[in-house]
Amino acid sequence: MRLRSLLYVPAHAERFVAKAHERGADAIILDLEDSVPVGSKLAARDALSAAVRHVGQAGARVFVRINADADLRFDDAAAAVLAGVTGLMVPKLAAVEDLDRLVAHLVPFEGEQTPFIGLVEEPGAVLDARSLAAHPRVIGLALGGEDFATAMGAEPTPEVLRFPKQLVHMAAKASDKLSFGLLRSIADYADIDGIRVATAEAKAFGFDGATCVHPSAIAVLNAGFSPTEAELDWARRVIAEAEKAERKSHGAFVFEGKMVDAPVIARAHAILAKA
Repeated sequence: MRLRSLLYVPAHAERFVAKAHERGADAIILDLEDSVPVGSKLAARDALSAAVRHVGQAGARVFVRINADADLRFDDAAAAVLAGVTGLMVPKLAAVEDLDRLVAHLVPFEGEQTPFIGLVEEPGAVLDARSLAAHPRVIGLALGGEDFATAMGAEPTPEVLRFPKQLVHMAAKASDKLSFGLLRSIADYADIDGIRVATAEAKAFGFDGATCVHPSAIAVLNAGFSPTEAELDWARRVIAEAEKAERKSHGAFVFEGKMVDAPVIARAHAILAKA
């Protein structure tokens, strides 16, 4: 599943829902949590069925970010599944038991198993991220930078967020799951040049995509998390040389002055798979 850009859309805001399918995001996250006022949460949930169909009409994957509050989370999840979402974004994910309880609640409503993207937002959850990533329903993880910084009593600066984001990223990759994020807070949505630089950095670290709160970031994320023409050309040539080397029963070989062996060949295949 290619998810380079995931656009948050407040599920209660009809004017944002109306245009979400035109934005070009790989995924739309209909938000029932932080962007929805307390008094609008039930109405937002009730509107999910129509909203899911509408925002997904151009082919975007549709996720719903459910509420963390136990009084809302289970009914949010059931409503989202019945509306036909691609998956759920689970906030404040702290323990595998949280996922198991959610799965048990959803089974009666599901045709197929619903995938989860976990939001890791507390210090303890960062340290337990590997077990969260290993859960069979989880397809990806992201660090919720603002909430994490608040829980730490810290500011959401690049210096504060870099290390925990890398920990969550490594936990996701250890289980061969997707990893989302930029190595800074996404709250500064107007800084497009900054997002472009951060996207290039995140791609270099192996992140797969990132969430955004404003449509202006979507094109930057889609381009930034896609292979460049130069990368694709390099990958094709490496694989062609690898095939020649294999026919000669050579393991490693020299390509453009550098040694190429199995990990480099695997990276070339991975680049082409993202094209």
